[in-house]
Amino acid sequence: MCCLFGLIDTAQYFTRQQKNDILHALAEASEARGQDATGVAYCHNGALMVRKRPVPGHAFPLQIPYDAAVVMGHTRLTTQGSEKKNYNNHPFLASAGTGSFALAHNGVIRNDRLLRTQEQLPATKIETDSYIAVQLLARSGEVSMDSLRDMAERLEGSFSFTVLDDQNNLYFVKGDSPLCLYHYQTSGVYLYASTKQILEKALQQLSFDWESPIQVSLECGEILQIMADGEERRETFDDSKLLRSLACGRYTPPSWWGVGSSAHSAESGHLAALKSVAGYFGIAPWEIDRLMEAGFTEAEIEEYLYRTEM
Repeated sequence: MCCLFGLIDTAQYFTRQQKNDILHALAEASEARGQDATGVAYCHNGALMVRKRPVPGHAFPLQIPYDAAVVMGHTRLTTQGSEKKNYNNHPFLASAGTGSFALAHNGVIRNDRLLRTQEQLPATKIETDSYIAVQLLARSGEVSMDSLRDMAERLEGSFSFTVLDDQNNLYFVKGDSPLCLYHYQTSGVYLYASTKQILEKALQQLSFDWESPIQVSLECGEILQIMADGEERRETFDDSKLLRSLACGRYTPPSWWGVGSSAHSAESGHLAALKSVAGYFGIAPWEIDRLMEAGFTEAEIEEYLYRTEM
C-alpha cells in the first residue's frame, strides 16, 4: 500500500520551479498512502537518475533539473524490507540490455520468492517483493510492451507499476491497484497519482490557472505507454493471477479469514468482516476507516493483512 505519482510535460509547458511545486504537492498529498520513504526518477542530460530517501513526501528535497520533462514518483508504506536501508525504497534503478529503467510499484507480490528460485535469478540485498519485477525486466534485456506483458503475467498478487526508461518513455502497467491519470490537452501535461482523491488534493494546493483535465482510462490488464512527445500506445495482458476484492467475488480469501462463504456478500458485510479480522493483527476498526478515507481499497487492506500473516 504505497502511492505512485508524477508528471509528463510533453511541451515543457511549465518552468522548472512550477514542476517542482507540482511534484512537491503530489508527494505531500501522497503521504496519505505512505510516509516511510519518498523517491523520484527522471532523465537528465540523457541519463536516468533516481533520488530517494527514507522520509515522508513533505520532507523530501524535491529539486528536479530544468530538462526533466517526465518525472516518476513514489511514497512508501513499508510492508517488507526496512525503509532505513535506502536500497529497499522505490523507484528501483536497473539495466535491461543496453538501456536503463526505473520501476515503482504499488501492491503486494505473493510469488516473488518462488519466481526468483524458478528463474534462477541472482541473489540481491534488496528485500522487497517489488524487486522481482525489476529482475524479470532486467533478465528480458529490454523494456517494451512485450517484456512488460511477460513480467505482469508471471506475477501473482496485486499491483500497478510505473516504469520510466532512459528515452523518457513512461509505462503504466495497470493491475488491480488504483491509479488515476489526468491529461491537460492544451498544455500537453499529464499528472497522475494512485487515487483521484490524492490527485485532486494536490491540485487544490496549487495556484496555477488549470484547464479542465480529461481523465485517461486505465483498465485492469492494460499497459499504457506515453512517449516524451505525448504519443500514446496501449497493449493488454492476462490479469487472471491478480488478487481481487471479496466484494467482487473474484478473489478467494485465505482459509484463515473464516469468511469464505461471504465472498459475494454486500460491501457493508465485507467491511465488517475486514475490521473483525484486522483486530487479530492489532489494527483497530477506526484505523480501517482512516485507511478507507485516505483512498485505500478494501482489496488493498486485505493484501496488507495477507502479507502480515505470511
